[in-house]
Amino acid sequence: MTRHIPAHSLPTFTRFSSFLALIIAFSAVPMFAQSKEDCLACHTDPDLVMEKGGKEVSLFVEEKILSASPHSALSCIACHTGFDPENIPHKDPITPVNCKTCHTDATRKHAFHPQMIRASGTDGTKDISCKSCHGTHDVVSRKVAGSVFHPANISQTCKQCHAETYHTYSASAHATAAHQGIPGSPTCLTCHRNDITAERPGRTRQALKVAQEKMCLSCHLDDPNVRARTSPSAGFIAAYEKSVHGRALLGGHAEAANCVDCHGSHEVAKGTDPLSKVHRHQISATCGTCHEDIAGEFNAGVHGQAVLKGVKDAPVCTDCHGEHNILSPTDPRSPVAPLNVSGQVCSPCHTSVALTEKYGISANRFQTFSDSYHGLAVRAGSVEAANCASCHGSHKILRSSDPASPVHKDNLAQTCGGCHPGANERFAIGKVHVSIARDEEPALYWISTAYIFLIVSIVGGMFIHNTADFIKKARRRMRIRRGEIPEHTGRGLYLRMTVSERLQHGSLLVSFILLVITGFMLRYPEAWWVVAIRSLSDSVFDLRGLVHRIAAVVMVSASLYHIGYLTLTERGRALFRDLLPRLQDVRDAVAVLKYNFGFSRVKPRFGRFSYIEKSEYWALVWGTIVMALTGVIMWFDNTFMGLLTKLGWDIARTIHFYEAWLATLSIIVWHFYYVIFNPDVYPMSMAWLTGHLTEGEMAEEHPLELEKRKEEGMEEVKTKEVKSDEGER
Repeated sequence: MTRHIPAHSLPTFTRFSSFLALIIAFSAVPMFAQSKEDCLACHTDPDLVMEKGGKEVSLFVEEKILSASPHSALSCIACHTGFDPENIPHKDPITPVNCKTCHTDATRKHAFHPQMIRASGTDGTKDISCKSCHGTHDVVSRKVAGSVFHPANISQTCKQCHAETYHTYSASAHATAAHQGIPGSPTCLTCHRNDITAERPGRTRQALKVAQEKMCLSCHLDDPNVRARTSPSAGFIAAYEKSVHGRALLGGHAEAANCVDCHGSHEVAKGTDPLSKVHRHQISATCGTCHEDIAGEFNAGVHGQAVLKGVKDAPVCTDCHGEHNILSPTDPRSPVAPLNVSGQVCSPCHTSVALTEKYGISANRFQTFSDSYHGLAVRAGSVEAANCASCHGSHKILRSSDPASPVHKDNLAQTCGGCHPGANERFAIGKVHVSIARDEEPALYWISTAYIFLIVSIVGGMFIHNTADFIKKARRRMRIRRGEIPEHTGRGLYLRMTVSERLQHGSLLVSFILLVITGFMLRYPEAWWVVAIRSLSDSVFDLRGLVHRIAAVVMVSASLYHIGYLTLTERGRALFRDLLPRLQDVRDAVAVLKYNFGFSRVKPRFGRFSYIEKSEYWALVWGTIVMALTGVIMWFDNTFMGLLTKLGWDIARTIHFYEAWLATLSIIVWHFYYVIFNPDVYPMSMAWLTGHLTEGEMAEEHPLELEKRKEEGMEEVKTKEVKSDEGER
């Protein structure tokens, strides 16, 4: 016979496991209270039922199941409290079971169900009911393999309520690892036992996202099992907190991206998975969640279009900006910073032989940019000089044939005008990426070829000439030391350079050296000596340009003063006459070669200026004119590109560069030899400092001039105190 008990008089049965409850129960229940055996005397009857809501509900308790429960040591009334065991029904209404009586920390441990914070612990709706997850009398420890809360089963347990979320999670990398039993692989509770799911009173969205980020790092950075199995290094993962996103988030900006924003939550997948949010074909969409406008620009450009077509080689956001270590474009360490974008971002693809051949694009674009003024300025540290992005754009990069492209021929004047006010259509006449290759820019090719021939032949000829001269004079000096031949012993001093001439020479010397240093600093910004100078200050590049221009003005001013000196003073006019080339200079040059190479025993005798000094002087005149004219064109680039075209400016730049090399090498090989390394004057001729030559030096270098002065009755200067303007009248 079935026994019936009214529904309103019976408690709700729940299940929790805790040995602590046993102690509390025995200490709180009087010794004469109803025992578990007393309760089971009735409740082990399979026919014991109650009516609830018009239906029969079984009150049967299977003793075997209850005995296997963690609660088996407890008496029934430890949970089912507040009734009189002598009455049937025991209480009306019966007191609900309150699991929180023993499990006081349940709310903290169940942060993934924040609604439990508001619950009393008694049985309630499904989402806050203890028994809906843990059961009633059939509670099983999570350490038991068959338990619903065992790590191997937890996802299936959560699935009962979260079926849609489980479907997403089951395809994730986390679920795959958990199913394979990989140590450290996460289950639902691995993540959700942390308070990471929702905003709540007293906590901001920023704090929630920080909690999510810390939770991800707790495995991917702090768990050695996980860290050893993931391909990104610990440094790569930790870099997030120092990135522009990490700094912004930790600084209080709730909109900054965290791990979940980029990788997803339940759908986390490896970057190689096409469905992953961080797969290269999904990256622009993922970044576009926050950077919508930029993503739109990127997708409209050639790179974005290639990505949409499935081109694997096309760059995406992370190729340029990085991944975890994304930095602000204003950060000098960022690959997209003005000084880095060309070399670190654009160069790897646009210099790749494999990629350029595969897609039919030019492989020399970066090299030609790097060799241009803009490229050299960037390499030298100028943040204001144009880089690749300055002209081509950063995200919406279009082909040069596209009318909307900033580098389309119809738009170049406007694009150049961004930095060069007043740029006109003539700016576009000539190639932007200049190459001296014969088939690309013939004019520059022939100019550079001609200069290289001149440099090799002239400087090479100078070197051969001076080497023979050095050997001949060195042997002669050795014979003088051994006393084999007499040395001229005159003690007089003869005026060679007046104060005015020495000042002209000094200004030329200083300005020329400064021009060489500051000019080649721009052309060779990575040279060891340039790097050493640049390391002195961040302002070196700007200072370099200023010093170069000042030195140029000084040289031109000294040249103009020299012209006035030659025309307006008697000594200047005499100097000019003596420096004029003559046929005798050719004969002298031939005679010196014959003497130095041993074809003649007669040493040529020179007057005031030999062919050596005359050739150097007129080469200096020619070089100054060329360098001044091309320098002015380069200095006032806006004006002269508008007049001479971009190609005309490039021609001036090419001439300026090669002329600088020719002048520098000539000074070193020719002039420095004769005033420093020449055995007859070593360690240095003092004429440029004191203005005088000794009688011995005159006899060796200018014997005809010495004889002339003696014949004309010009007295020798017996002391070094000579008026600086002597002989100018």
